[in-house]
Amino acid sequence: MDQKILSLAAEKTADKLQEFLQTLREGDLTNLLQNQAVKGKVAGALLRAIFKGSPCSEEAGTLRRRKIYTCCIQLVESGDLQKEIASEIIGLLMLEAHHFPGPLLVELANEFISAVREGSLVNGKSLELLPIILTALATKKENLAYGKGVLSGEECKKQLINTLCSGRWDQQYVIQLTSMFKDVPLTAEEVEFVVEKALSMFSKMNLQEIPPLVYQLLVLSSKGSRKSVLEGIIAFFSALDKQHNEEQSGDELLDVVTVPSGELRHVEGTIILHIVFAIKLDYELGRELVKHLKVGQQGDSNNNLSPFSIALLLSVTRIQRFQDQVLDLLKTSVVKSFKDLQLLQGSKFLQNLVPHRSYVSTMILEVVKNSVHSWDHVTQGLVELGFILMDSYGPKKVLDGKTIETSPSLSRMPNQHACKLGANILLETFKIHEMIRQEILEQVLNRVVTRASSPISHFLDLLSNIVMYAPLVLQSCSSKVTEAFDYLSFLPLQTVQRLLKAVQPLLKVSMSMRDCLILVLRKAMFANQLDARKSAVAGFLLLLKNFKVLGSLSSSQCSQSLSVSQVHVDVHSHYNSVANETFCLEIMDSLRRCLSQQADVRLMLYEGFYDVLRRNSQLANSVMQTLLSQLKQFYEPKPDLLPPLKLEACILTQGDKISLQEPLDYLLCCIQHCLAWYKNTVIPLQQGEEEEEEEEAFYEDLDDILESITNRMIKSELEDFELDKSADFSQSTSIGIKNNICAFLVMGVCEVLIEYNFSISSFSKNRFEDILSLFMCYKKLSDILNEKAGKAKTKTANKTNDSLLSMKFVSSLLTALFRVLLWRYTSIPTSVEESGKKEKGKSISLLCLEGLQKIFSAVQQFYQPKIQQFLRALDVTDKEGEEREDADVSVTQRTAFQIRQFQRSLLNLLSSQEEDFNSKEALLLVTVLTSLSKLLEPSSPQFVQMLSWTSKICKENSREDALFCKSLMNLLFSLHVSYKSPVILLRDLSQDIHGHLGDIDQDVEVEKTNHFAIVNLRTAAPTVCLLVLSQAEKVLEEVDWLITKLKGQVSQETLSEEASSQATLPNQPVEKAIIMQLGTLLTFFHELVQTALPSGSCVDTLLKDLCKMYTTLTALVRYYLQVCQSSGGIPKNMEKLVKLSGSHLTPLCYSFISYVQNKSKSLNYTGEKKEKPAAVATAMARVLRETKPIPNLIFAIEQYEKFLIHLSKKSKVNLMQHMKLSTSRDFKIKGNILDMVLREDGEDENEEGTASEHGGQNKEPAKKKRKK
Repeated sequence: MDQKILSLAAEKTADKLQEFLQTLREGDLTNLLQNQAVKGKVAGALLRAIFKGSPCSEEAGTLRRRKIYTCCIQLVESGDLQKEIASEIIGLLMLEAHHFPGPLLVELANEFISAVREGSLVNGKSLELLPIILTALATKKENLAYGKGVLSGEECKKQLINTLCSGRWDQQYVIQLTSMFKDVPLTAEEVEFVVEKALSMFSKMNLQEIPPLVYQLLVLSSKGSRKSVLEGIIAFFSALDKQHNEEQSGDELLDVVTVPSGELRHVEGTIILHIVFAIKLDYELGRELVKHLKVGQQGDSNNNLSPFSIALLLSVTRIQRFQDQVLDLLKTSVVKSFKDLQLLQGSKFLQNLVPHRSYVSTMILEVVKNSVHSWDHVTQGLVELGFILMDSYGPKKVLDGKTIETSPSLSRMPNQHACKLGANILLETFKIHEMIRQEILEQVLNRVVTRASSPISHFLDLLSNIVMYAPLVLQSCSSKVTEAFDYLSFLPLQTVQRLLKAVQPLLKVSMSMRDCLILVLRKAMFANQLDARKSAVAGFLLLLKNFKVLGSLSSSQCSQSLSVSQVHVDVHSHYNSVANETFCLEIMDSLRRCLSQQADVRLMLYEGFYDVLRRNSQLANSVMQTLLSQLKQFYEPKPDLLPPLKLEACILTQGDKISLQEPLDYLLCCIQHCLAWYKNTVIPLQQGEEEEEEEEAFYEDLDDILESITNRMIKSELEDFELDKSADFSQSTSIGIKNNICAFLVMGVCEVLIEYNFSISSFSKNRFEDILSLFMCYKKLSDILNEKAGKAKTKTANKTNDSLLSMKFVSSLLTALFRVLLWRYTSIPTSVEESGKKEKGKSISLLCLEGLQKIFSAVQQFYQPKIQQFLRALDVTDKEGEEREDADVSVTQRTAFQIRQFQRSLLNLLSSQEEDFNSKEALLLVTVLTSLSKLLEPSSPQFVQMLSWTSKICKENSREDALFCKSLMNLLFSLHVSYKSPVILLRDLSQDIHGHLGDIDQDVEVEKTNHFAIVNLRTAAPTVCLLVLSQAEKVLEEVDWLITKLKGQVSQETLSEEASSQATLPNQPVEKAIIMQLGTLLTFFHELVQTALPSGSCVDTLLKDLCKMYTTLTALVRYYLQVCQSSGGIPKNMEKLVKLSGSHLTPLCYSFISYVQNKSKSLNYTGEKKEKPAAVATAMARVLRETKPIPNLIFAIEQYEKFLIHLSKKSKVNLMQHMKLSTSRDFKIKGNILDMVLREDGEDENEEGTASEHGGQNKEPAKKKRKK
């Protein structure tokens, strides 16, 4: 039969073939085709022949075709056919599909859809035919019966796609079905159907199957729905990451981890590559990605940023078109995140409302950690982001030794954190990715070398961390480091010191690098520039410290910590130590030559030798001998001669120029430290060794010299140095300059000798008398210099040299004094102290308290981790009991104990009479209490006790001291914000201010509330007024931040109506809190705008804060405009807030504006009549400054009312019924009045007064209009 069909098909006409096919029974053809295909015979020719004999122009032919199609599809799906035959059959079916009439195409499509929904497909090969059927259907113009209605071909296709996408898809055909749609012409709505369906299948698929599905979705996205595709992919993997992290950090060990970490990261990496590749082909997709992630920044950037989306963004930076905007987006997100964190940490009110979440910085570091799983496409972006953060937010240019921030208005903390994050990103990336190490090192070194004028400490810290992590790895990059050495001579000294310290571990493992450095330093030693020579000395001293000679003592506190890799390198330690000795002695020779150079170079040597000895004890002889021979040049050996030192020899005179040549005080200081160290460390170990006797004698010589200098310095008078009161100390004459240098040398020598005698005193009375004699010599000279400097009144005259007393000596004294200070201050009240024991107006008690305050603040600022030990040391309890209690006693408990002592002192002080009140002492006590209160845990009962105590003090004590009031109120506010929102406190204080200062309407008598006695006529304005206004500003900032956050959430939720209807509920507590805060603030401003505030900063700040209040109210109204539709109206408490603003604030604002303007007019009038022109100008300038914010305030009120009208229309609630019509404010310049004023300006005094008053009514608004 098959042969006959084929032979008939070979004829030119198909008539006979058609006749023959009609004679066949229903199942014959299908059976024949089935047998041929299964046997592997060529079924294609037979199929062509059947189609030729079954034209679609006849009904019989069409039905025959329909049956053949069904048969072929079943055959292909059965899996019984060879691949080639199955492909050939499908290919033929595709070619013939467009000949079918519409109704049959609909039937065929429905067959496919039923098979997909029922899961009856076996291998899915036949699905290749479905896009052809749908495409053919879309081209049919006639109306087709579909369901109960009649639709066009295009509409039928849409309905079929909708049906297909709303049904169940078998997991194994998801990719094939999604891929199929790329060959179908789709409308935007149809693309959305398909995309939604495919995205919903992610969670049901194996992880390994998702990348190919994502690829198909990205291909499909070229037809539309780019945003949905990206959002869906990012949301799925962000949720998966979150779930994975929770599993990893879970306390219980889970039996089954959903996804292994490595597999998840590899899949994410593949998907990121797919998306980046798609963006390269379709830039619109990239724009959509950046736009989607930017939306989050308007509200809460943490909402749609996740480790996955950050990794994706960093990979997109490889596409040049998006590089800048992506890095800018990440940089902004990082700083915004740190600012949010800072705002949250400073406010208990916000902490209660906003749940704790992960921050962008944590996510970025997580990306670095995840990038170990072959995410090479992320590393370049990470490096760029790290350097951008360090460059943008590092310390800024230095002037007069102080670091200047680019934007002083912004807090420094977020910037510092951002810079630190940049360094962490680079360090962690360096550790993980070998390929990028050379580039990171090169970029760091480039910045160190080329930015000499800018602060680069953050880059040097990073370099130090990199080197410490892997000195051996960096040997391969040694050429980069040696290149940097070539620039040492041109870099600032501080940079050279820190750079060499950072690369020091490398010098231990690389001989070639060390040799290269020595060559550079030797050249620098003879350079013309002084800084280059100083750099050479710094470098040589560093080498001496770190290359130990055999037999040197190991000192744990001084030795450079090395990484494990370094320790392994130093295997031939004996050889190294011997070689080091030769090397170090060579360096010592080079350094001895420096002793003939300028004072600055010598000074560096003297400052560095002591550290060299402590780390390399075998160099002691060489160093000490050098120092001794240097000292002998300036020491008077005859024991009877006074003074004992040749100061003349220390000064260099070149014509008129006089300068210091030998810093003798530093030389003695160096000798004293080296000698003390030798006696305490080396000599005890050498006892019993005879060969050392000569050396010991050598040190005894030094001891004798210092002893002799001490005795003779005590005997010497200032006249012996020619430095008595009659001497010339002016900076303008050469003798004056010389005397100044000599005076500082003598004072330095006295300091050194004081420390020397203290170190050998063993607390003997004679030694202490010597110390006091030396101190008296120092003090006399210091007083003379201060007296002369006071007369000269020049900046240079007030410069004092650094103290030469070592920290060890100072701390020994302070340790002894500190307990005395604490005991004396807390035990002996100031009032009991004898009035005779006062010095320059400060009692000993006050000096004790000042010392305590400085120590408390220093410990908090510089030794934060050691606070527990510090507080423990303050407790004067028995040692046995202390050890047992230590484990249980917290920092808060220890702090509370100290606080109680100072609270008692303050109470004693406040109980005294007003005239006996010591303002300085009270201020210091409040400062101490403030710094101690920062150590209390805000949730502890001790903190609550401290807050209620401070509040009680403010309520019950009235002092007219503005500074004391300010510091006490600051303490109250700082405690209050850590416990709860201060709005009620602000309202009470505003009522007190209003009561004391009176009303703007003089006929109104205000009832005095007296919530806080600390507020009185003297302190109410400007002190308390400005304080409460600055606190109100902070509250407004917090509320504004919350509103912005809510707006951001709404803009994301409106993407799907279901989400928005569900999401309005969780926002209710936040909305309620915002309205409560604004309502209470409104009553606060209600009081202040009625208060007769004095002209100046209070009025100015109040007007600006009112403007902010209205701006925040407007922001809230705009938020309700956004959510009004979905939530079905506005809450009742919002209506109450609007009503309150209309009745209690807006009308009073206008009254207050009139009050300010009337004050300015009267000032203008009286000023012009009586005062001098200069005074009038000053007064007018102040008036202008005060009235400048008025137009801004009026604009803010009008904007608020404008948006209220919009909200009234949208919510169908008449919010404007509570608003009175605004006062008409005409800001036009009235030309005729202006001309009249100018004409009358030259007339007599009386007329001038009236003219200016008239002008003031009309001219002032014109000025305000201009400023607006």
